[in-house]
Amino acid sequence: MENIIIAIIFLSAVAYLGNIVLKNFSLKNKAGCSKGCGSCGAIDFDKIAAEMESKN
Repeated sequence: MENIIIAIIFLSAVAYLGNIVLKNFSLKNKAGCSKGCGSCGAIDFDKIAAEMESKN
């Protein structure tokens, strides 16, 4: 009986860690970072590149 409980706890922990790993490497996260807050996505790299080219 104890082995079954330990196996359930172990499998739950593996599933939880697997879920975290999948979230970190998911393609849904378009912000480019693992936090998933979306603040990194607010940077417009095309606009920055255009400004840098216009200064030269």
